[in-house]
Amino acid sequence: MGSLWHGFADMGAVTASGPFVVTRGDGTRIYDDKGNEYLDATAGLWFTNIGHGRTEVAEAVAKQLSTIAHYSNFGDFASDVTIELADRVAAIAPVEGSKVMFTLGGSDSVDSAYKLARRYWVEQGKPGKTIAVGRTKAYHGMHAAGTSLAGIPLNAEGYGEIIPDTETVDWDDAKALLGLIERIGADKIAAFFVEPIIGAGGVYLPPDGYLAEVRDICREHDILFIVDEVVTGFGRIGGGAWFASARFDLQPDMITTAKGLTSGYVPMGALIVSPRVAEPFFAGGTWFRHGYTYGGHNASAAAALANLDIIERENLLDGANRLESDLAQALSPLAELDSVAEVRTGLGAVSAVQLADPAKAMAAIGKLREHGVSGRAAGQGALQVSPAFVMTTEEVGELADRFAAALKEL
Repeated sequence: MGSLWHGFADMGAVTASGPFVVTRGDGTRIYDDKGNEYLDATAGLWFTNIGHGRTEVAEAVAKQLSTIAHYSNFGDFASDVTIELADRVAAIAPVEGSKVMFTLGGSDSVDSAYKLARRYWVEQGKPGKTIAVGRTKAYHGMHAAGTSLAGIPLNAEGYGEIIPDTETVDWDDAKALLGLIERIGADKIAAFFVEPIIGAGGVYLPPDGYLAEVRDICREHDILFIVDEVVTGFGRIGGGAWFASARFDLQPDMITTAKGLTSGYVPMGALIVSPRVAEPFFAGGTWFRHGYTYGGHNASAAAALANLDIIERENLLDGANRLESDLAQALSPLAELDSVAEVRTGLGAVSAVQLADPAKAMAAIGKLREHGVSGRAAGQGALQVSPAFVMTTEEVGELADRFAAALKEL
C-alpha cells in the first residue's frame, strides 16, 4: 500500500486498483508510468493554460531560486519579483486601481475574501453585516469559508456546521438572491460569492443576463460582490478577456484567483481587491491581520511572470477564444449519443459532456483512458472539458473523436 492520501478519493478503491501515475507532460498531452500517451482534456485541474513542459517557466523558477527563493511579505518586507507581479496583475485587473494580495491557491483566496469582507464592514461601522451568500452547485475551495459557502452537499457532509454565517441561494435565479435579502435584511449580509461558470459543481454556464442582474442587486443593497475566478481567470473565459469580470463588465469588489496565474507550474493564488474595499486599509492606522508565510512566494511570482509573458507573446487569449467555437463545433454532436444527455459549450475554453446516467461517470473516465484521454467528472455525471489554450483545432477534433469512441462503449 502506498503512503499518499489522495484528495477527493475513495482511498479503498484507489488502493485496490492502484493510482493512475502521470510522469510527464508535453503541450496538450500527458504520459503515464507505462509510457502511454493521453490527450489532457482538463489541463490538469483547469490550470495548465499554456500547456505542459514549458521550460521557460522552469528556467525562471530556477533562476529565482538561485537568487533568493523567498522572503516574508509581512509588515514592510517585500521582494522585487513579487512587487513586479502585483503591478502586472493590477494592470490587467478589470477594476482600475485594484490592490493584489497573494495566497497559495484558490481556497486561500476565498477564505481571504471572506475575512476581508467581514472586516471591511466593521471598518464601515456596520459590524452586523456578517453573512456570506453562496449558490447551489457552487464550489469555492475546501477551506472553512469555502466549504461553508459552497453548494455541493457532499463536500460539506460529515463536518457539521463549520461557519454559521452563510446562506445558499439557487445558482441560476437572481430573484432568489433578492428574496433572501428581503427575508433576512441587507443589513446582515456582507457579501455574495459567484462563479461566472459553475466549475466543479458540473460546468454550468450562467443564464443570459444573470451575472449583471446579481451585480446590480448587490450594488443596490450595499452588499460586496465577490467573483470567484479561480477557474475563469487569466484567459479561460474567452472573448479575448483576462477575466470574466471584464468580459461581462461586472466591476466586482473582489476577485479570487489562482490556477491560470501560474498555469499550475507552482502553487499560487491571488485576491484582487477593488479600491473601494482596499481604501480603509491603505489610509493608515488600520491593520488587516491576515497573510500567509508563502504568500507571494518569490519562485511562484517568477513562474507567474513567465506564464503571463507566454500568454501575451503567443496571443493565447485568442487561443482560448478560438477554443470557444472549436469545442462547440466538435463536441455538440456527442449529444446524439444514447449515453449523453446534454453538451454544454459556448463560453471560453470550458465545456461539459453530461452523461444520461450520472452513475456511469467513473466508468466513463475509465473508457476515456482506454481511448487515450485523461478526463475528469464534475457535479452529477458531467465530463469536464477544459483544455490548454495551445490545443489546436485538429486536436480538439481528435479529442471529440476519442470521446465518441469511449462513450459508445458505455
